[in-house]
Amino acid sequence: MEYKALYEMGVNQLKEAGIEEASLDARLLLEDICGTTRNDLLAHGDKQVGRKQYERYVSQIEKRKQHIPLQHILGYQEFMGLKFKATPKALIPRQDTETLVEEAMRCLNDGMRILDLCTGSGCILLSLLNYSNSCQGVGSDLSEEALETARENAKNLSLSAEFIQSDLFEKIEGKYEMIVSNPPYIPSGEIPKLMEEVRDHDPIMALDGGEDGLYFYREIVKTADRYLYPGGRLFFEIGCEQGPAVRELMEKAGYRGVTICQDLSGLDRVVSGVYLG
Repeated sequence: MEYKALYEMGVNQLKEAGIEEASLDARLLLEDICGTTRNDLLAHGDKQVGRKQYERYVSQIEKRKQHIPLQHILGYQEFMGLKFKATPKALIPRQDTETLVEEAMRCLNDGMRILDLCTGSGCILLSLLNYSNSCQGVGSDLSEEALETARENAKNLSLSAEFIQSDLFEKIEGKYEMIVSNPPYIPSGEIPKLMEEVRDHDPIMALDGGEDGLYFYREIVKTADRYLYPGGRLFFEIGCEQGPAVRELMEKAGYRGVTICQDLSGLDRVVSGVYLG
């Protein structure tokens, strides 16, 4: 079958299955299988696709029709210009979270110690380590399966970090100049309403933020000062409606200069503040 015709077949099948970004997903799957780029669809749409590639593409489209996340099918996700392994064991790195990394990088100096709570795939911590010099990083998560993914990502990126199975600060030692966290923040009652790709394929542990979605912010804020040097900073990713509540938690705990930053869509995404000691 011709390349373009195979792509169009994939698009049509994904649309019929209710996949929102059918055209993009069909193209990315085909490019991954054939080792091609978007230019091939425009300039070489009449070239023939081999039988093995055709069969693999049909198989991958069938998986996507079942609302298995594209990233789980591909096995990776691009984040901050880096490639991270994507598995059902850890939350898939998302573009929204790049805002957290970018805001943290504004305050990141070489040689800092960084703690990443609820590290998941390790994408936040490893990105910060990749774009700095001589920083030391510790990532903690309650899920050992998620930590396996984080360690594999560190190895693949040739980065050195320590990953610890810990219930938040339970097994954390020492002090840090920066603590970052993208904790679970979806209210428990909202989880059944999430997209099928998220609800059925991301770990519930990485999503459920308790009744109001703020459980982990409260737990982290009330303890983080014990692990921050004076002048250290705490950074959170938040749900787009949680900014004022998280800012209030931090200000009541004594953090200063608490700010709310927006993502590329103009939605509240990051809250940060300084611990003065």
